Amino acid sequence: MDWGQSNREWNDAEANRLPEKVEEMKLKQELPNGTGRKRIVVVGLGMVGIAFIEKLMKLDIKRREYDIVVIGEEPHLAYNRVGLTSFFQHREIENLYLNPKEWYSSMPEGSLSYHINTRVTDIDSKNKTVKTSAGDDVSYDILVLATGSDALLPRHTPGHDAKGVFVYRTINDLQNLIDFAATKKGTTGAVVGGGLLGLEAAKAMMDLEQFSKVKLIERNRWVLSRQLDGDAGGMVVEQVQALGLEVLLSKRVGKVHTDADNNVIGVKFEDGEEMDCSCICFAIGIRPRDDLARKAGIKCADRGGGIVVQTDLSTSIPDIYAIGECASWENQTFGLIAPGVEMADVLAFNLTQAKAHSPRTFKRPDLSTKLKLLGVEVASFGDFFADRDGPKELPTKRHGGKKEGIIEAKERVKSLTDGPPPPPVKALTYKDPFSQVYKKYLFTMDGKYLLGGMMIGDTKDYIKLVPLVKNQKPLEIPPSELIVGASKDDDADDLADDTQICSCHNVNKGDVVKSIKDGTCKSIGDVKACTKAGTGCGGCMPLVTTIFNKAMASMGQEVKNHLCPHFEYSRADLFNIIYVKKLQSFPDIMKECGKDPQSLGCEACKPAIGSIIASLFNKHIIGGGRRGLQDTNDKFLANIQRNGTFSVIPRVAGGEITPEKLIIIGTVAKKYGLYTKITGGQRIDMFGARKQDLIAIWTELIEGGMESGHAYAKSLRTVKSCVGTTWCRFGIGDSVGMAVRLEERYKSIRGPHKIKGGVSGCVRECAEAQNKDFGLIATEKGFNIFVGGNGGAKPRHSELLAKDVPPDDVIPILDRYLSFYIRTADKLQRTARWVENLPGGIKYLREVILEDKLGICAELEKQMEELVGSYFCEWTEVIKDPERRKLFNQFANTDDNIVDTIEPTVERGQARPSYWPKESVKEDFRGTKWSNLTWQPMVKADLFRDVATGDSQAIKRGDTQLAVFKVRGKYYCTQQMCPHKRAFVLADGLIGEDLANNKLWVSCPYHKRNYELGGESAGKCGNDDQVNIATFPVEERDDGWVYVKLPPVEELDSVLGTEKWKIKKAETTDPFEKLDKKLERMKGRKGLQASHFEGGKGEIATAKMILAGGERGANGIDW
Repeated sequence: MDWGQSNREWNDAEANRLPEKVEEMKLKQELPNGTGRKRIVVVGLGMVGIAFIEKLMKLDIKRREYDIVVIGEEPHLAYNRVGLTSFFQHREIENLYLNPKEWYSSMPEGSLSYHINTRVTDIDSKNKTVKTSAGDDVSYDILVLATGSDALLPRHTPGHDAKGVFVYRTINDLQNLIDFAATKKGTTGAVVGGGLLGLEAAKAMMDLEQFSKVKLIERNRWVLSRQLDGDAGGMVVEQVQALGLEVLLSKRVGKVHTDADNNVIGVKFEDGEEMDCSCICFAIGIRPRDDLARKAGIKCADRGGGIVVQTDLSTSIPDIYAIGECASWENQTFGLIAPGVEMADVLAFNLTQAKAHSPRTFKRPDLSTKLKLLGVEVASFGDFFADRDGPKELPTKRHGGKKEGIIEAKERVKSLTDGPPPPPVKALTYKDPFSQVYKKYLFTMDGKYLLGGMMIGDTKDYIKLVPLVKNQKPLEIPPSELIVGASKDDDADDLADDTQICSCHNVNKGDVVKSIKDGTCKSIGDVKACTKAGTGCGGCMPLVTTIFNKAMASMGQEVKNHLCPHFEYSRADLFNIIYVKKLQSFPDIMKECGKDPQSLGCEACKPAIGSIIASLFNKHIIGGGRRGLQDTNDKFLANIQRNGTFSVIPRVAGGEITPEKLIIIGTVAKKYGLYTKITGGQRIDMFGARKQDLIAIWTELIEGGMESGHAYAKSLRTVKSCVGTTWCRFGIGDSVGMAVRLEERYKSIRGPHKIKGGVSGCVRECAEAQNKDFGLIATEKGFNIFVGGNGGAKPRHSELLAKDVPPDDVIPILDRYLSFYIRTADKLQRTARWVENLPGGIKYLREVILEDKLGICAELEKQMEELVGSYFCEWTEVIKDPERRKLFNQFANTDDNIVDTIEPTVERGQARPSYWPKESVKEDFRGTKWSNLTWQPMVKADLFRDVATGDSQAIKRGDTQLAVFKVRGKYYCTQQMCPHKRAFVLADGLIGEDLANNKLWVSCPYHKRNYELGGESAGKCGNDDQVNIATFPVEERDDGWVYVKLPPVEELDSVLGTEKWKIKKAETTDPFEKLDKKLERMKGRKGLQASHFEGGKGEIATAKMILAGGERGANGIDW
């Protein structure tokens, strides 16, 4: 038998891998080898003792703060006491071992030593030593008592010490029973006690096949009375009797009859009846082993026994802890293994992780049980006797409900006259006597919360129901559906045909589906060209792609997930080719992977390839020929805004910022006239930065200790946090500390799409971590890790990837997850859609990330380690490089600048660009008849680079802005303004190409209007026939200048001048005009910049006073 398989459920899963992990760390020389470690002595090598050792070793393996010495009284290593019955079948103790002998010896040298067949006889708490039966004194820094319990024998019952009387507790007990039964073939065996242990013992005696009959004696009216009600217990009795076990109910043993040699010959019950038997196994309960603690002066419980422990499992003597069945918590001891393992978990966590997280406390344990007894499936979960004893806790109490013990006067009088009211619980019961299935689920009175329940025969929902109880979350379905299931409606598509999927061009789902099914569109590119969906902001492309794939599949057509017409590979395929072949430049990638090795790509594939190169090699995105791959945001390391200016967002890791940095941001915003706003990711956004000012702005910010926030990139944006234990009285974990560490680790890594994180310090979830690409919520045991959530056009709640992860283990899991996403996602695919589209979804992701199903976890961690290890601030590198600084000039041919192509509107004390007009400019620029054209030297040729992606510059003549492009040594010139939104940005657009049809175009950075650059169709828009642009002849001459053939300045300005097309406030309407009139009549409101104090200075005057030095004698700030 494979020990790992047979006892897997009782092992810590990660502890099973500890030997391999130790070997890996040895090879990498990562094992800490310092001295000064503390010694933990564990007394007891049972299931709880080994659980504590496993968990401590797992959490301490990277720190090595402790060495462990464990002393076990039995002659065996830790074994599966719950599986004792199987010993009767294989008779091999090693098959019950929770860990093989090799596991103990594979731990780092000196970290774990064990002594078996050795009893601890004394504790000297003053000198911190324990004495053993071997005469050794073992010193400790921390002592953990896991001494377990003894099986009860009814010593008041005559004959309890007869030959043939056994208990069912240890391997030794079983071996004695086996040997004795072999001498009593054909006789009757009896088990006293109808609880979990009694039914197990009865099965064991039946499996021996020595006794002709086995009888179970139970003092109550049904078996399993601690887990089941009468109906359920009665059904179990029927089933076990059908299997051959005779059950005697409501019987108490008064005396054990013996012969002259003190052998068992029968029993006499308290009601006078008698029964013959040759063997009796008592399974009537346990008593905590606290004698060692009592002898040492450690406080123990008077009633029921047990070592008294606090919520942190500490005893009355410092540095001594007790866990498992020997521990008495709030005057309770627990005979189930699960509470003991929970104690072990709490103590191991506090000894290793409490420095970085709130210490855990042991709380009311979950006594849920699921077993197969004599072939009968039995389960009870949660507060399963809430209808009989009243609920131990009601979820409504946490939300302002009536507190326990508070009874209104009328209710008090009524309880005296009518008796106590029935428990505030409703039961939902299902009983099928034909299939022997019984289910009873208990709910709050309103049916919103599941409190507990029990199941017989069909227990498959147990694993689903236990978390509903433990998490105490309101049910989202009617209670009945938990038993009878939901009524199924006919499946329908998520979206109706008239659902708008592209707001930029008002395209409905039906428009896209029709274009596919009538054969017009056979690719995503066709859909974009035919319907214009996805040619605006591009935000609808994931949805358009999904609709396209489903429509093609419904027609039996093959769906090709190619990057674009230039590559017959998906993004994931291309990523792996680039990774394996170490391709680091666009020309090399196009040569190896492109359909045409000479192509310069398009606006779809270039950013994707730029992202892949950054994700793998982390080179500066605007260096080494990579600038031509970037969208405008990445090209200028800032988000382009409606009026052609940019936003500036320094990194504010975890949302934590000092007053000094706030002052720096404020001074920069004031100096450059920037509009400021707090972002949803807890940062400060400064809008309206002109391209030519970006260098100066970032110089001041970086000088002040700040760095790029990568708000412009498809990369990690923010890791949002609440204050957690830093300040909040409800906090469980240090959410700020964790968020800052995560953001600092993953800042700058680029992926298929932007990545957002969040960390909440407790289940109140103030950081909204469950709608992030990755989110952490602190639990008492560590953090729950959620993945695959996002807001946006199609919001998605994240899913649980890993539960109760210790702080030390968060990073490896996220490293794997993010690396796997970066490797396998499609272009512009958020983690939400990625998880949805994974084969097997979140279950498959767990297998890959947590169980290493593909055997790549080590490689994923290594890849992320290399990536984060190559970090640099992109803006710092630009500022230090004179050549890169030149890229931020507004025009290549003059230092003159043109500002405010959209007239500002001042509101709420700040200026913003006026709204866009609703209509595009439909003037036929392409067909303009110029009076005459003459060649004009416009820009130096050496400003253009010969790069495979093409190069471009914006130039100015008079009041007109022009864009000049250089592609494969040939020049093209167009107007700078895109007529769609009157945006002067074409020189910043990506250049695309279709070699087969001899087409070359520039794609507007705003909404991807593609304008042809040359040939007969020069100036035409390929995806919006309502707009076009003017083009002009252009050439390079021997004098080193690029000449453009242009009309006179006045004529050029009259058609294309910036002032002519500047968007005026008067062209637009105020959408809030009616609403503002209503709000004016509301009382108690003040002006946004005014003070509530009578005669108060208000925002502007107060700020001026501070800046002028009028605040506490300050010297003021020189702007």
